[in-house]
Amino acid sequence: MITPWFPLCVGAALACWPTAPTRLQAAVEQPKAVHLPDVWAVLRWLLPAALASLLAGAGGAIGAAVLTLAWRQERQAHRRATADLAMAAHTATALRTMVSELRSGAHPVTAAEAAAEVVPAVSGDLRALATSARLDGELRASARPELAAAWTLGKRHGVPMADVLNAARCDAEARLAFARRTRAKLAGPRASAAVLTGLPALCVLLGQAMGASPLPVLTGSTPGQVLLVVGSILLWAGTAWCRALTGRVQIR
Repeated sequence: MITPWFPLCVGAALACWPTAPTRLQAAVEQPKAVHLPDVWAVLRWLLPAALASLLAGAGGAIGAAVLTLAWRQERQAHRRATADLAMAAHTATALRTMVSELRSGAHPVTAAEAAAEVVPAVSGDLRALATSARLDGELRASARPELAAAWTLGKRHGVPMADVLNAARCDAEARLAFARRTRAKLAGPRASAAVLTGLPALCVLLGQAMGASPLPVLTGSTPGQVLLVVGSILLWAGTAWCRALTGRVQIR
């Protein structure tokens, strides 16, 4: 059942083989650094499909690859949401530190440098802000737009910097609290979606334990292979749809 995989992989490798550069390309283009992919990372994502191909044929391999993709996307979305929350908390802490320093009579350069020491996660933006304050200019191309907007507003219109940064701090803390409450309220629907995603596999195992023998049908027949592929694609679509519904509230 797995004999066609070897010539298929060889054909795909030959089709993706890079062509040799011409003399003009070699003379004009600059040599680029070659970054070799992490072998373990590649094997980690290909291993489920390889094991599924041994146990369930080509349909199982495709299904395992699709489910691995769905799991990877869910993991990346969770990490991205966690990183956004952490960065929003760091920004609020930096603004709070700067406001307290400015209201105690410190110079904006000193306030920015003190906040950079307190919150190393946003030290790059704060160092840029300190440089801008030292040169009496506007802060541009900041990774935290609210910080750049507040600083530019204060410098352009002569508004007290402590008041502008305090308003930005209140806004950042309000959005952070709202995002945390929303994430806590969405924990239940996300858990329900995870349970519903795992129900098809559980039903197959229950049917096998009860003697209905769904596994031989899925792994040993052409309709079963098609059902494996279609079912895995539907599961991936369901996870993507749930992720789109629950991920609309973002920190900006």
